[in-house]
Amino acid sequence: MSFKKKKPSAGPEAKSETPPGVDAAAVRELAKLLKETGLTEIEIEHNGARIRVSGGGVAAAAPAPAPAPVTAPVPAATAPSSSGPPAGAVPSPMVGTVYAAAEPGKPPFISVGETVKEGDTLFIVEAMKTMNAITAPKSGTVKEINVTDGTPVEYGQILCVIA
Repeated sequence: MSFKKKKPSAGPEAKSETPPGVDAAAVRELAKLLKETGLTEIEIEHNGARIRVSGGGVAAAAPAPAPAPVTAPVPAATAPSSSGPPAGAVPSPMVGTVYAAAEPGKPPFISVGETVKEGDTLFIVEAMKTMNAITAPKSGTVKEINVTDGTPVEYGQILCVIA
């Protein structure tokens, strides 16, 4: 009988693999959004793959057994028409839950027909337990409010229109 010394095998935790399907363009777009909104961290999950971008760096992981390429498409239900969004549209800068008032029972920040000034708070979008104020990009009159208090919103979804 002969005995051979086995080489120690590297367990699954020793593998250094890049998660399949990580979209570098999506990571760059999230980093750009991070700077624009002043957030400290953004995380998205799509088809079981997840990308998290934080002010200190980028961490990506694919926890699903069969991850798909990570992209951030606008869902068909909220995609702008071929003519584009209306002038004065205020899109959501992130995925989250939209709130129309500072707290339950308080009056909403805006209503149709109301005049707002640039920088006024229009909504709050909660993303990852962080409340993010969505401010008016310009002064004008609120023509439409396209979201309901306490509902989920997608990145790029039109929240309201200011003319």
